[in-house]
This record gives sequence, structure tokens and C-alpha cells, in this order.
Amino acid sequence: MMPKPIQLFALPAACKTCLSRCLLCGILTPLTVCLSIDKAICQEDSVITEITAHIAESLPQAEDLSELTQRLSFYQQHPIDLNHTTAAQLNELAFLSELQISNLFSYIQTSGKLKDLLELQSIAEFDLETIRRLMPFVTLKAESLYSSLKSGKPLSGGNHELLLRYAQTLEKQKGFNPLPGSRYLGSPEKLLLKYRYNFNQLLTVSVTASKDAGETFFRGSSKTGFDFLSGSISVTPKGRLKELVIGDYSLQLGQGLSLWTGLSLGKGPDVSAVAKKDTGLKPYTSTNQYSFFRGVSGQVNLIKNIDLTTFISLRSLDASLSKGTDGNSTLSAIGISGLHRTTSEIRNKGDLGLLLYGTTLTWNQPGLDIGITAYHSSYDHDFITGTPLYKTYAFTGKELTNFSSWYNYTFRNSYFFGEAAHSYPGGTAMLNGVMASLSAHLSAVLLYRNYSKRYLSFYTQALGEGSDAANEKGLYAGLHLIPSRKWDLSIYGDVFSFPWAKYRVDTASSGYEVMGQVSYSPIKTFKVTLKISTKKNEQNVSSGLPVNPVVRVVLNNYRLGVQWKLKNKFSMQNRLEVTQYKKGESAETYGYMVYQDVAYHPLSSRLNTNMRLAFFNAPVYENRVYAYEDDVLYGSGSGLYYGKGVRSFLNLNYRLSKQLRIWARYAIFLYPGRESIGSGLDEIRGNRKSEIKVQLRYQF
Repeated sequence: MMPKPIQLFALPAACKTCLSRCLLCGILTPLTVCLSIDKAICQEDSVITEITAHIAESLPQAEDLSELTQRLSFYQQHPIDLNHTTAAQLNELAFLSELQISNLFSYIQTSGKLKDLLELQSIAEFDLETIRRLMPFVTLKAESLYSSLKSGKPLSGGNHELLLRYAQTLEKQKGFNPLPGSRYLGSPEKLLLKYRYNFNQLLTVSVTASKDAGETFFRGSSKTGFDFLSGSISVTPKGRLKELVIGDYSLQLGQGLSLWTGLSLGKGPDVSAVAKKDTGLKPYTSTNQYSFFRGVSGQVNLIKNIDLTTFISLRSLDASLSKGTDGNSTLSAIGISGLHRTTSEIRNKGDLGLLLYGTTLTWNQPGLDIGITAYHSSYDHDFITGTPLYKTYAFTGKELTNFSSWYNYTFRNSYFFGEAAHSYPGGTAMLNGVMASLSAHLSAVLLYRNYSKRYLSFYTQALGEGSDAANEKGLYAGLHLIPSRKWDLSIYGDVFSFPWAKYRVDTASSGYEVMGQVSYSPIKTFKVTLKISTKKNEQNVSSGLPVNPVVRVVLNNYRLGVQWKLKNKFSMQNRLEVTQYKKGESAETYGYMVYQDVAYHPLSSRLNTNMRLAFFNAPVYENRVYAYEDDVLYGSGSGLYYGKGVRSFLNLNYRLSKQLRIWARYAIFLYPGRESIGSGLDEIRGNRKSEIKVQLRYQF
């Protein structure tokens, strides 16, 4: 049953800002929905920061979020037409669940095209919070771009975006000292250049160039300039040829069992995130130097509802090779850091050639999507497993073939999803799940997974405790309850087992994880959140025996957060987080982190700023705390708080003109009483580590 539309109230004429502000301002009634969106004065950074911080809760540890912030920034400037869009495009926003997207298309199919964005309130699962987040990124148009082309209507010109970033750690690291032996051969600054041209979302040209600290610049191994260069040309004509990408691209298919590159969400307070939001074929714009393909890929509509995507990639990966007794080179692992600072890192650069090619066939109709993928990987050198027990079933040889099939099916208020995969050589893996809207206030998710210990894939990001979707069985169940406008409750439980040995566990093992989060918001400008989680699994005891005995490991996490806004100019956020860790009979260890965030973002102002002051004490690495840190645009990520110290940062964002904006950031770690920070070539003598960033963006 569809929920009744929420009653709307008249919008005060004084409110001239975007929806994301109106729903939070104290003047309006709680159910007022403001559609007077002025894109020119909408605070871009604050909207993206809020969404990114929310999604960061469902990411594994310290994840690079630049890919997500780039997507959101692009769609804020080029809104998605809800009447002429696809599920893959809406999936790029990341915060919409698959059930919400499916319900949107079902509503349009039965009720016709949306005439007003207020209609979103009549669609199941679209609560006010979701609508508020969605509004800056969507629009409604009378006809699609493809229809405009066929009718001969003129198109507007394209737009360009050029971004330059400079960053540097201010304290000198050991690797930059002119000492004999291993050292960094380049300079300490980090450099980033991004260029993007977009012509009515029909043609996109992207170029990304980056240099990490310690890498050479226009000399040594980087005589042509930046150490990493990436680029692509993407054409989306909207006819029989639906998309063509030449250069670097990413593929996100099914539930991530067989082929998925780039950002992937996992277990967190947003229980719906366990159902993957596949985006299919997309041009690659991130600075991650491993998780992408380089070549050509295209999607063609064969007949009604059936699309064919083919892809081929030829690139060189970093790898440490060793000579075998027969004189041939072999390897045991691929380098994914993308760092080329020392002689050995440079020697390993591009040592492993990879030819990957395949095809995907999808059948799409309202309420049902079915896909089949097959691809083959051919490496220049043989993989070897080594002697560790947990590598018994690891990939060996040069050739690997992967197959998978997946489905998404919507029936009334339920969304069914799943994928089955097979690798040759190797084994099988499968997962199946259902997401259901049980009432207007309650939704549930149930997912079962079974990954063979023999299954092999280098591009898997399916839900699981491990990173390779192998040697694991598990059952996940989650609930999301919104009993009233003031309360929001999420809870999940995940029970898992590992039939074979894994890293740091020399035998079969098992465990479980439980998380609960409740939020209370008595008024729009105040919110308090309590999150409690516990995770129990098993791990080796270092005994020196051929097979180490395992003991139970327990990690508990307690978090209390408060957010509030003052007069639409200042926003505050506090967090207290405590971790509790115990391994076997060892004594319990505790860690904590507490911070105060303050943001200043007056409406229509050229200046935005925010800062943090944090205190933390995590004596052992297992007590570390991850917390999202706001950054310059496209630079968002999660901060790692480990050891005992103080953390602070200050971000400034100033709009010099309509086309030009500048960001600046200063961040520092202070560790009182310590004589050095870090280890190896990254070691800093002293008790502080600070970094500066300056970024310019010019749009024309």
C-alpha cells in the first residue's frame, strides 16, 4: 500500500535557498518541502559533505571517497531528469536504495511521468530525509535529450572544469634525507590535475594526472611529467549505441561477485547498502591506480530490452617478480598502492602485463533485470602461492576465466537480488537476498552468501568479511524502523564461518557481528545518535607451532554523536567513540576518540569554513578509530586515529567568482611525549605531523 502524501504548507517568500537548507531551517514547519531551488547559491560543499559522511558509515575502514564526491558534484551541476533516467544512473548517487529506485520506476509506469517533484512524497520508501538529500541532484523535463535531438532542437554548448591541487607534509620524512640505501627519489609535494569536458551529457572527456609524495616530476622515471596519467572519451548518444568509452573505464555489475571496480558499500547503519548499486559501464576519473580497465568498452541495444556490453583492456600492473629455476619470472601478488618513490618501487612498476576481455548480456524490463557476464584474464607471468596454509587455494598460473549471472526482481513492496559466479580454474560463489518494505515505517533485508574456498576473482567486492569473496558462508539480517519523524532505528546481525584457513587463522573458524543504531531528532536543527556494535571472530595465537591454535577475539564499539545548527550559519557536531578489544586470555584494551566540529556556512556567502578538534587514545592498533574527515572538494576520506594525541584541521572554501573557487586546508596530528612518528622511510623526528592543501577549480 502506498503511503498517503504528506500535507504541504505554503513556503515563506523569504526562503530563497535550496531544499537541503529549507528542511533544516527553524522557520519552516517540519513537513514543509521547499522547491525554490537556486543552484547558484546552494552550498555545494555542505550538501556533498553531509551525504558523503553518511555513506562513509557503510564503508570498510579508511576508504577513498573522492570517486563519490566527484559523482555528486557532477550531478549537482548537471541534475538527473527523473522522467528520463535509468537505474544505473540513480545508483551513482549511492544514497538511494535499490527498493527506492524500483518503487520510483513502478510509480512512473503506473501513474505516468512526474509533473512535480512533490510527488516523490507519494512513493513508498521515499521519506523526507531521502527527498531532502535527493533534491539538489534531480530535475524534471518535458522530454528527453534524445527526443530533443530527433526533433532537431538546438543544444546548448559544453562546459569545462579544470582542477589543480597542491598538498605537502610540512615535516621532513626520513625518506627525503640524502642518505645511502633506500630513499625517496622525488620531491615531497603531492600534485593533482583534473580536466573534464561535458557536452550535454552526450560527450565527456576526462583527464586525470597525479604525483604522490616522493615521486619524481619531469625527471627520472617520470620524464613526461606526472607519475600517473588517466583519461577517457565517453559518448552516450542514447540511440542503439547506448554508451562508448575509449580509454580508462570502470565496470560495476551484479552484486560484485565477479566483476566490480571502484567504490563499494558494505555493512553499516544503512542496512539497505548490502544490496549493491551497480552502475554498469562508466568512464574512470579516480586517482586509484589499480581498480580500473584501460581500453575500449561499449554498450549496444540489440533488440527491445536486451543490451550487450563488450570490453577489452590491456594494461601493465605493478608486481614484484622473481626468477624461477627454469629462468622464467613468477610472482605471488600484485602491487595496488600505485606508489613509485624508491628504486625498488620503480623497478616493480608495470612489470605485469594483463589482457582482459569479455562481454555482458542484460535483459531489462519493468521490475526485472537479468544479466550474464563472461570474461577472461591473461597475465604475462605465472602466479605462485608460496607455502602459507591459507594460500593453498590461491590462484596459480597465467589464465583465469570468470562467469556470473545475476538478477534483480521487484514484486510489490519486495526487491529480490542475487548473483552466482564460477571461476575456471577455481570454484563457485553465490549470494541471494531480499529487501522488503513491511510497512510505511519498517523495512527489512535478508542476505545469504556461500563462497567456495576455490573461487577466484581479482575484481570482486561482494559482501563479506574477507576481501576476495572466497572461503566464506554467512547470513545477514537487517531492519530499519522509522516509528515517527523524531526517531530512526537500524539494526543488523551477521553470522559467518570460514571452512578453510585464512590469514592469521590456521584452521576453520567462525564468528558474528551485531550492530544497532538509534537517532533522535526532536527538532530539525538537532539530532543525537547512539551506535553500539560487537564483533566476535577467531585468530591465531603466536605459539611457534606448525599449526597455531586459535582463540576468540572480541571487538566492541560504542559511539555517541550530537549534531545541531545555529541560525542557519553555524553547525556543530560532537562525537565520543570508545573501542574495547580482547584476544583470548589477554587483558582487555580500550581506546577512545572525542571531537568537536564547527562549520560556518552562511547562505549566499562566498566563504565556507569548518574545523575539528579531536583528542584520542588508542594504545594498540586494534583499538584504532576511523572517523570521516571533511576535506577539499574531491579529497574526502576517513581519518585514522591511533596512538595518543590531538588532531585538528581547518578547511576554507572561497568563491572568487562564478567560475573560480579556491579551497585551502591545514591539518595536524600532535603526539605529546613522542620522539618520532611513523616508521621506515615515512618516519618523522618529532611529535607532530602536519599537512597543507591548496586547490583551485575553474569552470567555463
